[in-house]
Order: sequence, then structure tokens, then C-alpha cells
Amino acid sequence: MTPETVNPTPARDPRRATATARAAGSLARHQRSMGDPRIRYPLWPPLPRGCPRTGSDLADFPLEVDYAYEDTPADLFTGPARPGLERWAPLLPPLDAPGLGEGGTPLLPLGDGVWIKDESQNPTWSHKDRLNRVTVSAAVHEGAPGVAVASSGNHGSSAAAYAARAGLACVVLASAGAPPAVAAFLQAYGAVVLPVPAERRWPLLNEVCDRLGYHPVSNLTRTHTGHPFGAEGYKTIAYEIHAELGVPAAVFVPTGYGELLYGVWKGFRELRQLGVTDTVPRVFGCEPAAGAPLGTALRTGVPAAVVPVGPTDAYAIDCAAGSHRAVRAVLDSGGAAVPVTDAELGRARDRLASRGIWAELSAAAGLAGLERWTSTGGGFDGPVVCVSTSSGFKDLRLGTAPLEPVEPTWEAVSRALADRARPAG
Repeated sequence: MTPETVNPTPARDPRRATATARAAGSLARHQRSMGDPRIRYPLWPPLPRGCPRTGSDLADFPLEVDYAYEDTPADLFTGPARPGLERWAPLLPPLDAPGLGEGGTPLLPLGDGVWIKDESQNPTWSHKDRLNRVTVSAAVHEGAPGVAVASSGNHGSSAAAYAARAGLACVVLASAGAPPAVAAFLQAYGAVVLPVPAERRWPLLNEVCDRLGYHPVSNLTRTHTGHPFGAEGYKTIAYEIHAELGVPAAVFVPTGYGELLYGVWKGFRELRQLGVTDTVPRVFGCEPAAGAPLGTALRTGVPAAVVPVGPTDAYAIDCAAGSHRAVRAVLDSGGAAVPVTDAELGRARDRLASRGIWAELSAAAGLAGLERWTSTGGGFDGPVVCVSTSSGFKDLRLGTAPLEPVEPTWEAVSRALADRARPAG
């Protein structure tokens, strides 16, 4: 079977859409099925419900974006840095929405060859800004009146910010239990926030998009497909790590649906494909042990798994559904899925805080996964990067432990200092 291009919207000329993308500085060429890479679709419109030809009751297969890699500028990875994602525009879908200065986050040494990629330094304090710069751009390109997202966390607040920046409406199907900082974010950006039961979020999201023409920037399917452009924003993390550190031996990534995991893997894969590097890191998906759909899929050999999720405070990554993207990233890189408990997440978060990095509990999953992996005998010949995805301001229990007043005397202050210096136990 030779590669074929399937056009789901015959009225749109795919050659014209590709020419438009290149005129905007993008080399994006088409969407490729991850269920069968021989099947291609035009770049427009994005297909967030996955590949219509390869999906089954077992799994929905995402689409990824392919590029005219042969036209990549020779100095793309050596030229001067520019703010935002614009530096990487040739290898991204068209950036038609204005940015907020996303990307360029610090890579911080933690010691013993471990580095932290601190994504809390993005405009809305999480990695989701990279995704939403690209997906909201697709909404602008398509002329949608707004964007819609099912999220009670980082994704919703980021989508609301980028929609506001682009002058679009935003509908967020959220949970009544959203953390205070996230709820404040959503309200500040003017999003329409609809707290609904979790089992109703995705059916309602489909209705909002189908009835109102809103552009979906989050998942619509039973196993995760998500927006085909979303993971493209995440691969810029790999480009930035390479620019500062070269190719690490491994990257440990907090993992829910697996878009971030796959984006990081794809970025390093492209660097090798383009001849910029001759090696790639192993990538590790670090997910809550209370659910672990990625580990289940790898263990059972299915394309993607849906699992029950037990109690966990790692609300940002406690996903019941996995994705084929995550499975492919782990298998193709020689990595693994690493389950982490809330206790392990808490210890990793405390370690980050002791070095000046305040992370959300879910965001500490990368470091928690590394610590679990090495405790079982795993090791690496070279530096290791742990991605920390979000700020501690996003945690569920934020603000539940107010400060206790201290008597304003030297005696009381000296006792407090002595208690602080005294070893625990």
C-alpha cells in the first residue's frame, strides 16, 4: 500500500492550505494517522476525533502533523534565540494567534546529573501554554467563534488566557472542585465556566463544538486523541533542552493522557531525523499508581487503555484514559511507564521546594518517577531531565493551612528558630 491522502472536506483545496501554512512561516504539510502512518489527511481542518479510518472499539488513533522537513532552515537550531514559540515556527503549525511569551523556560541543575525543566515559568504557570498557543492558532485560522475545553486545571486556565489574547470566546467544562487558583484564572480571563459532573464533560464538549462551531482544544474521544496540533507545541521543550544541554540520557515526564510525553519524544526524534543529533533519549511516562493507563496498555499490549482511577491528589494527571501517543513514545524510545504514589509525589515536591522550585503535586511526577526508577536499580550514563509541569499555586490543598500568629517577642522568635533548626524525630 502506498501513502494516500484522504480529504474529509473536498471543498477545501489541500494544496492551497499547505501554501498558506508555508507563507506563514510553517512547513506543516499534512496530518498523518498514528493508526496507519501510510494514511494522510490535509492539514486543514484538524481532526481532533482521531483517524476516522483506523479507530475501533479498542482504541482511537490520534493524528500527528508532518512537515516538509527537507526545507527546514539550516540555522533553525543554531540561530539567535527569539521570544515565544516563533523561533521554531517552521516546524510548528501556523501560529495565527498572538502569543504570551510562552516557552524559553529555565533548565535548572538539581545535582548529581539531574536537571529540572521548570514549565511553571510559562505565562499561566504551566506547560499547557505551549499547546494552547498552537491549538488556539488553529481556531483563529479556521475562523471559529471560540474554543472549548474540558478541564479543571492547567489546560482550562491556559486555553482561557490564549482565547482572550486572540479575542475569542472560551467555554470551560470544569469541576466544582477545581483548585482556587485555577478557578480564579478562569474567571479573570472571562471564560464561561460550567462545572458539571466528570462523566458529562466530554459529551457536552462534543455538543458545544458541533452545535456552536467552537474549536475543541482538548480531547473528544474515549481513548485520547486530542487536537492533532497540540503535541507539536510540546516538542519545543525538546528543542530547548537540546540547545542548553545536548541530548540527555533520559527524560522523565509527568503523564496523564501522554500528549506532553509524546511531544518531547517527537522533538528529539526530529532533531535526529534532521541530522542535528545522532541519538535520542529514553522517555519515561510518570503516572499516578492509582490509575496508570499507560502502564496497563504496555503490559497488556493494547494500543491504549481505559482504567478505573482510585483516590489521588494528583488531579492534573489522574486520567482514566490513555493514548496511543504515549505508548508509541515509550516503545520507540526504549523507555518505560513508571507508577508513582502520592507519598512519592509529596517527597519529590518537597525536594524541589528545598531547591527553590515550588511545584504542583502532579508536576513533581517526573522527579518522583526518576527516584522510583533509580531505587529499583535503574541508572543512566549521562544527564537526566525531569520536566516539572506546573506551579504549586495550582494545588488542590492550597490555602488550607493558614499561618499561625507568633508572639512578637524575641523569646518567641528564638524558640521558633530553634524549632526550625531542630532535626525531625
